[in-house]
Amino acid sequence: MTFTIILLFLNIPVFVSVLTGSMTYFLHSSTPPQIIVQRLCAGLESVPLLAVPFFVCTGVFMNSSGVTKRIMDFCYVLTKRLPGGLAQVNILLSTFMGGLSGSALADSAMQSKMLVPEMEAKGMHKGFSTVVTAFSSCITPLIPPGIGMILYGSIANVSIGKLFVAGISVGIFLCMFMMIVTHFIAKKRGYVANSTDKMAAAEFWAALKKAIIPLCLPIIIIGGIRIGVFTPTEAGAIAILFSLILGFMYKELNLQRIVEGIKETMITTAAIMLIVGAASTFAWVLTKERIPQELTQWMISHVENKYIFLLLVNLFLLVVGMFIEGNAATIVLVPLLAPIAAAYGINEIQFAFVFIFNMAVGAITPPMGTLMFVTCGITGCKMKEFQKAAIPYYGLMIGLLLLITFVQWVTTGLVNLIY
Repeated sequence: MTFTIILLFLNIPVFVSVLTGSMTYFLHSSTPPQIIVQRLCAGLESVPLLAVPFFVCTGVFMNSSGVTKRIMDFCYVLTKRLPGGLAQVNILLSTFMGGLSGSALADSAMQSKMLVPEMEAKGMHKGFSTVVTAFSSCITPLIPPGIGMILYGSIANVSIGKLFVAGISVGIFLCMFMMIVTHFIAKKRGYVANSTDKMAAAEFWAALKKAIIPLCLPIIIIGGIRIGVFTPTEAGAIAILFSLILGFMYKELNLQRIVEGIKETMITTAAIMLIVGAASTFAWVLTKERIPQELTQWMISHVENKYIFLLLVNLFLLVVGMFIEGNAATIVLVPLLAPIAAAYGINEIQFAFVFIFNMAVGAITPPMGTLMFVTCGITGCKMKEFQKAAIPYYGLMIGLLLLITFVQWVTTGLVNLIY
């Protein structure tokens, strides 16, 4: 395991790092090496993982079908009188698009190109504009159908449907608090609203009419899973069909874009599945050596209070998130930490979002924050400028992380209501 972590910190590709660590174990033990191949294949024979390529494909088609522009216009109408104007549009757009694409990197890249130049034209500072885009993209993996939730659920054997429902409440909390913080920053800096006119009913309904069909996708997914019409995996197939219908309805999709979308889906899915297969081998090694069980016993004997355990986990994951990509950390650490959390009696949905939220924070934290690099690379913002503008938003993320950690109903309230 130490060797694997060292390779990950050296920025070696994730599946290479994890698989190399597993192979090192087999070379130094009497275990037949054929098991490596068996575990690689067995790790990919998971029905919930079929949802990954489906939802990746949905996100690709949604971004190519003209949905983004319709939802952005709707967000503009909803936030036009709020201080910060386009900054508020940015946050709300990430929340709505999170339920469609499931990809934080795709959304951050798209909004960096579409909104940041417009925000700067309105007089907003480049650092502020870039920070709002990066941090608002953290909402995406929290709103269903986030790929991180599918991975966590399949690894920890937690209901993906319940994770999807819990993600709605956590994502809305983050959206709401981020808009409040942006409101005060905008007022302090003199970033005015897009308009001082009251929102007319006709204007609202006209914008909603254009956006209502795409916005129904998360409702269809959650509702269909809850009433048993389809499983989370089948929901992914429904989502692809839905995105194709929208693309043809809006006359944005054609055969060339569909072929390009399928190609992008295959590349993205292959990268994820390589990691999952390697992680399956790694998890088998951990289980064979009884590392999760021994680590659980050690933690329980040394840390009696579950809240102290949660604080230690948060500190650990915040540091890990600075150096290791979220999906990689999920695959390596969930088999170790989830059993310990269960032994302390911590609700599995609550702990899942403690983990997932920490990984979201890691995506905008130096030195390896992927969202930070993507947005700064597109907007041309300097890292020093980004960090200075990000200070209040880092405080917000830590505050909400503590809320998720110590107030269980934030993550489980909506799940208990629906289930």
